[in-house]
Amino acid sequence: MTIQTMDMMGTNVTGFKTDAEKWQAVRARDKTADGQFYFSVATTGVYCRPSCGARLPNRENVAFHNDRDAAEAAGFRPCKRCRPDSTPSWQARAAMVAEACRFIEDAETSPTLEDVAAHAGLSPHHFHRVFKEVTGVTPKAYATAHRTKAVKAGLKTGGTVTDAIYDAGYGASSRFYEKADGFLGMSPKAYKAGGKGQTVRYSIRPSALGRMLIAATDKGICMIQFGDDDTALTEALSHDFPDATLTAGDAVFDAWADAALALVETGAKPEAGLPLDIQGTAFQQKVWQALQAIPPGETASYKEVAEAIGDAKAVRAVARACASNRIAVAIPCHRVVRSDGGISGYRWGVERKRVLLSREKKA
Repeated sequence: MTIQTMDMMGTNVTGFKTDAEKWQAVRARDKTADGQFYFSVATTGVYCRPSCGARLPNRENVAFHNDRDAAEAAGFRPCKRCRPDSTPSWQARAAMVAEACRFIEDAETSPTLEDVAAHAGLSPHHFHRVFKEVTGVTPKAYATAHRTKAVKAGLKTGGTVTDAIYDAGYGASSRFYEKADGFLGMSPKAYKAGGKGQTVRYSIRPSALGRMLIAATDKGICMIQFGDDDTALTEALSHDFPDATLTAGDAVFDAWADAALALVETGAKPEAGLPLDIQGTAFQQKVWQALQAIPPGETASYKEVAEAIGDAKAVRAVARACASNRIAVAIPCHRVVRSDGGISGYRWGVERKRVLLSREKKA
């Protein structure tokens, strides 16, 4: 499956630019490519959407078209199996889920599953299954993520912590405080202060993949980033911790940074591991834990990672979680590849991903 950059609802936003990418999408019956292009088959005289379940045609008989009008102008008729001239069912489901998301976001307090399902016109069980299939998370997890985002925005406006929590739809502040560290990476009070009072130690070192920024809180490594410009790397760190005290590392930090650098330079796994301060949603953390279980020198497909976390249909959500990873190498999203073994997108560049995989295989 060709994994491209996805938006929040899992829609492909970068497109399939080359015929090779389009053919790979057809071979994978990639639903994310539907509507972005169509393909015709000379021997049957029909045109199809990329996800068509009909028998795969020979490549030499296939041509690609930007839209249905172009395919029909070339003399091809719609396939009766995938019906490219109608709205695919998955798009209708995605539209329904998008509307449900707006309903959740606009509610003053977090609605129940029954309320959202009734709004969508489905039974709670059916709605829950469809919602998770489209977004990769449950309705409850989506509502929690939205409320957390609202709390973050409220904390930045200058109001009190309590006001921000209740304005976001939490019925009791205790429910938010129970998991605040996981949501915010620090206490609500510290987040409101932009990390004020927090100390983040960091250093930027040369590596085989270019300049490498390593940062850590007292809990562990919170960021590993690659780039070509020290200023841009430092600005990225400051953006996440605008009012924290950014300082040089001490002896403990230097040991962590040495171990992180060794991951890049030798592909070796540090004997004692690295303590990580992982900040993300419950789904993201589940994916990142699965990535850490992939041994150095080995790879897994996005589908295999989805299966490993017990949700085989969450392939696109897994891809989004990989793209959201801020701790390069230590959380090895570079070990996730396409189903055919091909190297696809990487937050810090495909070439860096290729180098990492090569070094790990030789280690």
